[in-house]
Amino acid sequence: MKLFFKTYGYDALKMFLNQFATAIFGVSLALAASSAQNPVLRNVTSIGAILFYLFLLYTMTWDIGFRDKVSVESGKRKKDSYLGAKISLLANLPNFIFAILIALATLFNSSALSAMGAFGSGGALILEGMYTGLLANHVGGAALNSQFWVYFLLPIPAIVICGVAYRMGQMDIKIFKSRASGKGRD
Repeated sequence: MKLFFKTYGYDALKMFLNQFATAIFGVSLALAASSAQNPVLRNVTSIGAILFYLFLLYTMTWDIGFRDKVSVESGKRKKDSYLGAKISLLANLPNFIFAILIALATLFNSSALSAMGAFGSGGALILEGMYTGLLANHVGGAALNSQFWVYFLLPIPAIVICGVAYRMGQMDIKIFKSRASGKGRD
């Protein structure tokens, strides 16, 4: 476990920082669309921010998988097909902590838990801002952002994308071709 943190802790931190930056971008887009009072625009900009975030994670994690390919092939490191998902899980740990705080505040009524729930909601807004536009939608008479279980689901796309991207990097399979690998190079 110590080796995992030493080897991939910086990568998890970079994922976390990408999430934070994209969250600010997502909140900005959601606020602009909300001020226009256009829910369709709010949803579209939120989906765009989410896709941008997942693209950043994909390219970063693909690179990690490709980098690890050499170590695995030379026998320096054991092959772990789930390593990308594990790195993403580490990066998303604050999201799950905020989800737990929100759930506790929702399920149990006390002033201390209410304050923790408010802290969790604020933290979730800061870290998961790219989802803000979609979470403003009402389902069953209540906004999605008022449902505690939603906050447990938000990190799942990132974890899945990172798992797939890492594995594709290990196999050197590219979805997005780089400019340097294009035809016509001398």
